[in-house]
Amino acid sequence: MKPALVVVPRDEASGDTVPGALMDVAWEPPVRGQRRILTSWQEYMALASRVVGRFHGQFRLSHFDYEHPTRLQPGTPLRLKKPYHASVAYTEWGPADAPVLLCCGGVANVAMRFHYLAADLCDRYRVICMDWLGRGRSGWLAAEDDYSLATYAEQLRQTILHLGGRPVTILGSSMGGSAAIELMARHPQLVQRLILNDVGPHIPARRRKRRADTIARHYVFRHPADLLRKVGASVKNDGPVSDDIRFNLTFHQTRWSDDEGGRIYRHDVRAMQAYRRGAHRSVLQWEQWKRVNCPVMLIHGMQSDALFEPTIRRMSRGKPITIMHVPDTGHTPLLADRNHIGFIRQWLDGQAPDGKEWSVLHAEARTAYPGNPIAFAPLGALR
Repeated sequence: MKPALVVVPRDEASGDTVPGALMDVAWEPPVRGQRRILTSWQEYMALASRVVGRFHGQFRLSHFDYEHPTRLQPGTPLRLKKPYHASVAYTEWGPADAPVLLCCGGVANVAMRFHYLAADLCDRYRVICMDWLGRGRSGWLAAEDDYSLATYAEQLRQTILHLGGRPVTILGSSMGGSAAIELMARHPQLVQRLILNDVGPHIPARRRKRRADTIARHYVFRHPADLLRKVGASVKNDGPVSDDIRFNLTFHQTRWSDDEGGRIYRHDVRAMQAYRRGAHRSVLQWEQWKRVNCPVMLIHGMQSDALFEPTIRRMSRGKPITIMHVPDTGHTPLLADRNHIGFIRQWLDGQAPDGKEWSVLHAEARTAYPGNPIAFAPLGALR
């Protein structure tokens, strides 16, 4: 008996094939605890001192010189092409001789997004959280065309070599996972294990275009309420997280600009515009996925509009994949929840429960300011 034919609808607007209707983009989980109302930047910085102070002194902020090769400079005239350097920033947690877990975020994420994960895992792992070129505290590239998936895969390669060259475990959220798949197709010997946070070889164009339209602009936030509203909306379906965890994101994704008279994003808008240029097409990496042969853990936000069940099923054919389903969560769970981190730890330690698929419920909310007295960050840590 032949298997039933599964008909997959086509999105006429973008020419993309998607497995059914996308999730409600207005969906949002409840925020735990009381939302703060900040009336001035003084109040904002006072709160930042507490939230950022939670992690002060636990990690090292480091840099290395990335060399951008001529083959990744498509818009530069041939006679002007030459390799050039840009600084890559990363935070380092845990013992220098421990196994490396390299964390990289999505198209507009920064390394500090992984603070809660790194703080919980650094007792046994050397956790490296990296800023993409053009984001966070990393340097910017010379031309908009230089920002590409191939560039991010090369950045991953050079980062691993900088860390010693031994095989590492990569945790990639969204674009970070796509870059990791691209890297493994070219240099599989550099990656020992792979954790994909709500990303697979197929990302629908409809989702990419909607995301691109919201990030490829220059924003100036002249009041804390505007900042918290905008950044909060951009991460609204990352899961039911507390106001403190969301605030940690808003602070590290932005910086104060005297010229603009407000806070602005810590990224090169040209990097976002480069992403928008290609966002009308789906990401399709099935050929690269065939060359991924290491153990894989796939984290799936069950309300995701980027990772669908047909993609998960196809990914699982002949692959040693462990799948963690996260309820009440959309694209790229934040991974600040103790239960989610505990499952990741079990998998890293080779002690994950029997079976290939698990749903991991949410833990109780974290204590906002652990320790007594409350730790405060000095002024230098707030820049």
